[in-house]
Amino acid sequence: LYLPTAPHYPTPPEVPPVPRRLRSPAAVVLLALPLLALACAPADSTAGRAGDAPPVRYEISFDDRMHNEARVSVHYTELPPGETLEMRMSRSSPGRYAIHEFAKNVYEVAAVDGDGQPLPITRPDPYQWDVTGHGGEATVTYTLFANRAGGTYSGIDETHAHLNIPATFMWARGHFARPVEVTVHLPEGSGWEVATQLAPTDDPEVWTAPSHDYFMDSPMEIADLDWREWEVGEQTIRIAMHHLGTDAELDAYAAQARSIVEEEAAVYGELPAFDHGTYTFLACYVPWASGDGMEHRNSTVLTSSGSLETSMLGLLGTVAHEFFHAWNIERIRPAALEPFDFERANMSRELWFGEGFTSYYDDLAMMRAGVLDVGQFARSMGGAVNAVTNSPGRNHFSPVEMSMQAPFVDAATSIDPTNRANTFISYYTWGSVVGLGLDLVLRERFPGVTLDDVMRAMWERHGAPEIPYTVDDIEAALAEVTGDADFAARFFDRYIRGSLVPDFERLFAQAGLELRPARPDAAILARARLVAGEGGLTVASAPLEGTPLYAAGASAGDVVLAVGGQPTRTPGDLARLLAARAPGDAVEVTFRSLGEEYSATVELIADPALVVVPVEADGGALTEAQAAFREAWLGG
Repeated sequence: LYLPTAPHYPTPPEVPPVPRRLRSPAAVVLLALPLLALACAPADSTAGRAGDAPPVRYEISFDDRMHNEARVSVHYTELPPGETLEMRMSRSSPGRYAIHEFAKNVYEVAAVDGDGQPLPITRPDPYQWDVTGHGGEATVTYTLFANRAGGTYSGIDETHAHLNIPATFMWARGHFARPVEVTVHLPEGSGWEVATQLAPTDDPEVWTAPSHDYFMDSPMEIADLDWREWEVGEQTIRIAMHHLGTDAELDAYAAQARSIVEEEAAVYGELPAFDHGTYTFLACYVPWASGDGMEHRNSTVLTSSGSLETSMLGLLGTVAHEFFHAWNIERIRPAALEPFDFERANMSRELWFGEGFTSYYDDLAMMRAGVLDVGQFARSMGGAVNAVTNSPGRNHFSPVEMSMQAPFVDAATSIDPTNRANTFISYYTWGSVVGLGLDLVLRERFPGVTLDDVMRAMWERHGAPEIPYTVDDIEAALAEVTGDADFAARFFDRYIRGSLVPDFERLFAQAGLELRPARPDAAILARARLVAGEGGLTVASAPLEGTPLYAAGASAGDVVLAVGGQPTRTPGDLARLLAARAPGDAVEVTFRSLGEEYSATVELIADPALVVVPVEADGGALTEAQAAFREAWLGG
């Protein structure tokens, strides 16, 4: 998921539109499907048992789409006659690491045998329906409610059916290796068509997958779609978009997406060999969609309530992030995610690399493609460096350990409060800062060596041959490209397994970028959200460790009544009081907590917020060495 640090960018320059070349997905030439190294079978499934078993046949229809419902059936033949058919809804989804209880939106479950006679169903747990007495053939039907179009869930309405496969289709334990055939009954007169990485057939409503591993990783956008595509060598990159914008807006989007694709391919020196020779961006930009981006082997989901007209740069940021995943995570894949388990949360120690380095490269690719200018790029990098440098989370976990928190934060839901304001830094953000720092350190210390070389080494060692990796393997790749194993070990001990931050002031200066305090003379009381409340300022988010308000003993939910003897009824009151003070001044803070009033004398601190700005923004000039360094780093 791409979350730009600076939300308001100027409109990018006009670019030539990509010629519109319409092609039905069914017309894609089906090439030989390579054996998938990505094994996603549930841990207890007998994945290899299927052999030459016939395909599992799914059907889905949308007669009650106005109520966000679909009707689904799944048909099994040649079942062992005495076997209990254990039908499951997934609890996790490729690209997500937390538990998601998809079974909660399934109801009206029924089963019949090959003669159409009802079969008994029992429910051993919330995620499973056991079917017995089938005699070797069974059809299970159910109704699915789906009203969240994004990367994890499904969304069905009058305008489209956006399907994440684990959130939509049941499957049977012990039959995960069977091939899949899915029939999508397109509503008559809707103008809908199917966009997916699944293999097409002669029938535009029928699609196939070699196994459930592949099927579960193959989302579908079914709507009245607009298409754009272009060729890269012998492969096709295409955009299938459900949106409310204009052809001109889509042409501009496609042209910039094409530039981003080219820059990211240049990092690795080649595109992956996409199945069927095709990669598909499944874009859904409508006001009722949920903002998300989700990578898959040969496609990516791009959803947003924003539009091409108002949110172009943020949408392109998601394009840049998710397409980089075609290498990093989809093929350069952590061993901890192999095989992916659909019945539990999946934890990885490498998300600082898989997600974080990808977050660094999405901005870098946009900069190299001319989508961002140097000021925008510097602002984004500064925001990330500031967030990591000033977060107390570094006192609690390393980037490796932050990655292990993903099952608790990756769109996970709970109602009990946490202390993540003080203990957590997103592995996206911290990983992007580590990637940035490593790239600049390599350019400083090893002439001709860059982070691109590390990514290419990981691609050659692990991505292209699809050999899963560990943290130690990344360190080995760094040692290989630098020829300095001691450097690689020190870097990992300090910044990957440890919690230090590189010396960005020196590193940025090489490129004529200045890291500096945003408000060097400003005094602050709290790094927390304070809002007008009953009799004072309610502490709406937990005060961060190391701030005066935290030292005073205040917590989230407390009310700050006065500072320095002056009432604080609004944020403006507090701002005026602090403007008259300096860092180091002692003030008395009075606050109410759990019905009691407390006072404490604390020392104000300087605002630690950092920014990165190009030297030319203040009227300075790049030296010849800085200009050369910046061009080598950021030039397309």
